Amino acid sequence: MSTPAILVENVTVHYGEVLALDSASLTVDAARICGLIGMNGSGKSTLFKVIMGMIKPDAGRVLIGGQSPTKARKEGGIGYVPQSEDVDWQFPLSVRDVVMMGRYGHQGFTRRPSKADRSAVDQALDRVELSEFAERQIGQLSGGQKKRAFVARGIAQGATMMLLDEPFAGVDKRSEATITRLLRELASDGCTILISTHDLHALPGLCDEAVLLMRRVLMHGAPEQVLQPENLAMAFGLDVLNRDLPEEPGRKHPTARATAAGTESRS
Repeated sequence: MSTPAILVENVTVHYGEVLALDSASLTVDAARICGLIGMNGSGKSTLFKVIMGMIKPDAGRVLIGGQSPTKARKEGGIGYVPQSEDVDWQFPLSVRDVVMMGRYGHQGFTRRPSKADRSAVDQALDRVELSEFAERQIGQLSGGQKKRAFVARGIAQGATMMLLDEPFAGVDKRSEATITRLLRELASDGCTILISTHDLHALPGLCDEAVLLMRRVLMHGAPEQVLQPENLAMAFGLDVLNRDLPEEPGRKHPTARATAAGTESRS
């Protein structure tokens, strides 16, 4: 059997007395796009941090391509597209500077770009359709363009895995279509992609598989299967896709409007 791209086994994480992940287990094969869904506080951001080696779990283990997350990250194997609120958009960096950060692992201590580095950055910018904005300060881009810049960073890096935290939040339709196309192309090239998203309607058209998370993995399968109302009810308590859930004796389901509001909170 081939080594999975992501292996999470019985991972438990606490923040003080708060339980963030509870014996969570997940396996994702290479060249797959996996959507990660769950409500606020379900542990999606914590799972990302564990996979990137930013948090050491209290129990369990994580392997990225058969090696530790820390080693995989140091070798440039993991690319990351953060949520917008996690970035200081006022910092005086150009779009080219941000994408060049993906080449740091290929450079020496001087961080002096080589011809190969500059070529990789130019190609990545062209691929995400941002070449004309290369010298613009990163904070001056639109929401969708900012996301595309960080995707370009991962491309220039040569990452074999991309983690995207809410990549479609606040983006325009053109950027959404461009990012979706890029992710499909990257997966076809062998890149493994894990996406945290609240956009459940777009999930079947983008992802090969989906994971329903509520501190532990409740379900992992084809998007159409995971998005069945009885499965979403396990994590959200009602149908966030505005469909009728089967009634339970003596129980009234909350309105879909209430759930949609709850799922828009940041994980």
